Amino acid sequence: MTSTIDWQGYLVVQNDMSMLIQSPFMCRGQVVYGADSDATTMAIAGLQFMLSRGHSIQSVHLTEPINAEIVGLATGIDSPQINENIATSSVEWDILVGDEATLVIAHNSIERYEFDQPVGLVELEERLFDDLNDAWEKETALAHVSQGAYVSHSQYLEGARARLSLASQRLDEQSIWPPRQMDAAGLRLPSPSTALVGKATVESWTKLSAAGAPSEFSLRAPILGGIQTVFVRFEQGPAGVFLLADDLEYQPKIGDAVDFSVRKIYAQESFIRYGLKAFPVE
Repeated sequence: MTSTIDWQGYLVVQNDMSMLIQSPFMCRGQVVYGADSDATTMAIAGLQFMLSRGHSIQSVHLTEPINAEIVGLATGIDSPQINENIATSSVEWDILVGDEATLVIAHNSIERYEFDQPVGLVELEERLFDDLNDAWEKETALAHVSQGAYVSHSQYLEGARARLSLASQRLDEQSIWPPRQMDAAGLRLPSPSTALVGKATVESWTKLSAAGAPSEFSLRAPILGGIQTVFVRFEQGPAGVFLLADDLEYQPKIGDAVDFSVRKIYAQESFIRYGLKAFPVE
């Protein structure tokens, strides 16, 4: 008998070389994604779960609507969808996208998938679900003009690997994150190579009202009742500001331990910008 595991805000049921991961939310009798999740964020969480359990995954078959580029940047796992040098026959792992907000990750030696029904689902208010979906649809439309600071798609991708995987630079026994090209003396720094330990400690927090939230969140902040951020410090020394995952009911306190999960941040030029958001460690 397997049990349901709460992992990065998702529900996981594992069977040796395969796993089911799904959203914890229900609406109108269906499993649905939360406020800032989608198939890409859940695929990343699922792969990170399998890696944490000791599985070696070098490459994986991905299907739409999963963004293979973001998955690769966040996990380091390659796929034929973004690397034409990978022979399809050499890929040993598959991700299957369900009709609802569910995914199956399995080794290709598995012929049948049988999982216990996950427990711990939460009913999502219909109006909230509809309003958030409408907001994301407007935000990702080609005609939408983001009011936030402009960051081109190429600029975003340039720094995405370090930000999505917490890859830091090492210099004089110190960790530097987010990565920088040069130090204070103008000398070029080494490439990011060492991942920060995911867990960090809250040193302060801020909640911005819908009216005071950054303009790139103007469509969703009123629906969510504002935007909440935490300033955290990692065990290795670096500190940073992170949004809280939108679908959590969590009031941060100084000294809280938090972990991080890739979620949707905002959209610009019809491209979703993904990033790490904080959630409390139980």
